[in-house]
Amino acid sequence: MAIVREAAPAARNREGRSTRRAILDAATRLIHVRGYQNTSLDDVLRESGVGKGNFYYYFRSKEDLGYAILDDIVAKFQERSLEPCFADGAASRLDQIRCFLDHVLEAQRRSNCVGGCALGNLASELSDVHEGFRARLASVFTAWRARLTRALREAQARVEVVEACRPEPVAHFLVAGLEGAILLAKVSKDIGVLEQCVNELKRYLTLYEVRS
Repeated sequence: MAIVREAAPAARNREGRSTRRAILDAATRLIHVRGYQNTSLDDVLRESGVGKGNFYYYFRSKEDLGYAILDDIVAKFQERSLEPCFADGAASRLDQIRCFLDHVLEAQRRSNCVGGCALGNLASELSDVHEGFRARLASVFTAWRARLTRALREAQARVEVVEACRPEPVAHFLVAGLEGAILLAKVSKDIGVLEQCVNELKRYLTLYEVRS
């Protein structure tokens, strides 16, 4: 009689994480290009190769999956774009912001302007029709602006920018300008559009910079 050995807990955990990751990655790819509402659960299952039973083990609904995707996008955004640029406490705060702008530009260059900004896409599609997503997206953009505001306030305290600089409105302008530039690059399929806009945002920052 053959002995069936049950998989070790660590192996099951790895397999579970892999399955959940496959669902998240497949759904993110589809939603980034098609949009949330034009991506069905069947589309996600086909793209991921995961059965419906396994899907419902990890996610209660498509909405639950959408929230998980949003959390995942935010975590990657912080890990790849925000934290690397703001981690060095000794660096110039304006240089940190310029670094962040460059990171966003490079990410769009790697994608060949396909998809645009995942957060911006979801905000445009869902803010008027889904309160849950609207509230979560609003909190994400608020946190993004708050990080830039904090950098600008620290720059003032370090006498890197002039007192006339108003950190919060400037941070709002940077976020809005960057999001609009990503949209224009997506529509035109021309990374040069985003390059020009990023250069102008950097030039705008120099208007407040204290010259030694």
